Amino acid sequence: MDVIKTQQISSRPIEKVIVHPLVLLSIVDNYNRVAKDTRKRVTGVLLGTSFKGTVDVTNSYAVPFEEDEKDPSIWFLDHNYHESMFSMFKRNNVIFFLWISEPMRSAAAKEHVVGWYSTGPKLRENDLDIHRLFHKKDSFGYVPNPVLVIIDVQPKELGIPTKAYYDVEEVKENATQKSQRVFVHVPSEIAAHEVEEIGVEHLLRDVKDTTTSTLATEVTGKLTALKGLDARLREIRGYLDLVIDEKLPLNHEILYHLQDVFNLLPNLNVNDLIKAFAVQTNDMMLVIYLSSLIRSVIALHNLINNKMLNKEHEKAEDAKPATVQAAS
Repeated sequence: MDVIKTQQISSRPIEKVIVHPLVLLSIVDNYNRVAKDTRKRVTGVLLGTSFKGTVDVTNSYAVPFEEDEKDPSIWFLDHNYHESMFSMFKRNNVIFFLWISEPMRSAAAKEHVVGWYSTGPKLRENDLDIHRLFHKKDSFGYVPNPVLVIIDVQPKELGIPTKAYYDVEEVKENATQKSQRVFVHVPSEIAAHEVEEIGVEHLLRDVKDTTTSTLATEVTGKLTALKGLDARLREIRGYLDLVIDEKLPLNHEILYHLQDVFNLLPNLNVNDLIKAFAVQTNDMMLVIYLSSLIRSVIALHNLINNKMLNKEHEKAEDAKPATVQAAS
């Protein structure tokens, strides 16, 4: 499957795709019901809005889909089911307006088909044929620039589990070759309304391990962030190695961004900067040292108090039998 990077497109109709948590939960639930522990994938329709190059995916529903594993050209997507679901969805929105919040109400009023999703986890040969169903110029027509969002329901890499694409017509340099449509990668992110954030927080309460301390949680978060940074650096290195070996064409825009990254790095050869880092590190280590020392003194103080209390209890216990005998 041919994919063009977004940097190679001068004017893009779609700049960014935003996926909401409700969509992710719906897709994962669909996968667990239909294709769990199999090699199959599930597909469905994405609903949302599109404004100034930003596609906001706020809802979705599954659509029955079958394909031949040996022959990718043989596949079936139940378009009649999709038509029925979409018409029913528009009717239900009228009822939901009575109790949903104002931000979600305005979003639901403008919702229309913006594309489709797949659990991939990668692009497949028949994806362009499926994608063609959602084009406005086709007889089924919905949107002029539909998006394909691939959701990795079993992510093995760090980062968000979404990858978004839309298709463009690639014109060959050789006039004898026929032009073809290819997918273009577009940045994606996960965002939520306030009510969705509250719902996600309630769900995470059941998943989160309450026995883990705050410090351990913060260390785990920093470790995950460092692993993500390491993965991105390795990806950059792999790209540069492929460019040096002339296996990939040179992209000046990517190199400009990399140069900006290097320019933003601090120059550790400046003595003033080294001294500033050393002073700040020493100050932080001094606070940590004093904190550890105070904790040790308090622990020793509590231990001495505990031993003194135990001795007093022992003396009280030894004095009780003597008092009883004297009374008798």
